[in-house]
Amino acid sequence: MAHDGAPASPDRPVPHVRVGGVDAAAISLVDLIGLMLEDAPARRRSGLAPRLVFDVNGHAISLHARSAEYRAAMEQADLIHADGQVIVAASRLFRETPVPDRSATTDLFLDSLIPAAERQVRYFLLGATEDVNAGCAARVRQIAPGLQVVGRRNGFFRGEEEETIAAINASGADVLWVGLGKPLEQVFSARYRDRLDVGWIVTCGGLFNYVTGNYRRAPLWMQRHGLEWLHRMLTNPGQLAWRYITTNPHALWRIWKLRHESSGSTPPRG
Repeated sequence: MAHDGAPASPDRPVPHVRVGGVDAAAISLVDLIGLMLEDAPARRRSGLAPRLVFDVNGHAISLHARSAEYRAAMEQADLIHADGQVIVAASRLFRETPVPDRSATTDLFLDSLIPAAERQVRYFLLGATEDVNAGCAARVRQIAPGLQVVGRRNGFFRGEEEETIAAINASGADVLWVGLGKPLEQVFSARYRDRLDVGWIVTCGGLFNYVTGNYRRAPLWMQRHGLEWLHRMLTNPGQLAWRYITTNPHALWRIWKLRHESSGSTPPRG
């Protein structure tokens, strides 16, 4: 992987290191995108079970410690990428193999669009409201003309899981983007993984709102200094203030408390 100069490959396990009790992939954003676009169509064509791709940030570390259901879902992941800058920083301080850079989910999605269009990798968008979901699909086609958004469905499908699974499977999607928010998106993905005919299942939180512009991203300097959470809290206090006020200190405490936790117990994932 990126940390030793080797390219990402579907045949090579992705090494993970332990940060705050959660595994984090030692892979760069560029390599992660390359791996997704190569591996997802191949897995779907071969009939292999989808690769579960989750993320880890401060919220995830805190929730992992508090929720047995979320923890069980996370343990089924094949790859957990570093969505939060705090994960990158902690890996550099406390681990021999650091995470090369932050792979924010929004960047993972947006930076993949044009190469996905060029490689004819097909996407399905699951989550958010109907208006936001439709707006995201339209915006994607503007950014990357020719990208195949082969299906989409809003996130309010409780009681319609069977119809939702059938729609995803009928679409022929290579990558399923699941934006239901933690912990619902991880639990859904782990529960239905073996029934979904896609190559990768990637959880993405509020991604669709960021693509449409309903939520604004932080300036680059804030992103680089690990302050995107502060921007999100200040621009959307009603929804996010309590989350960050309660989970960020808990996550930092967990990272410090578990700083000597052996990463040798964390084997490379498939």
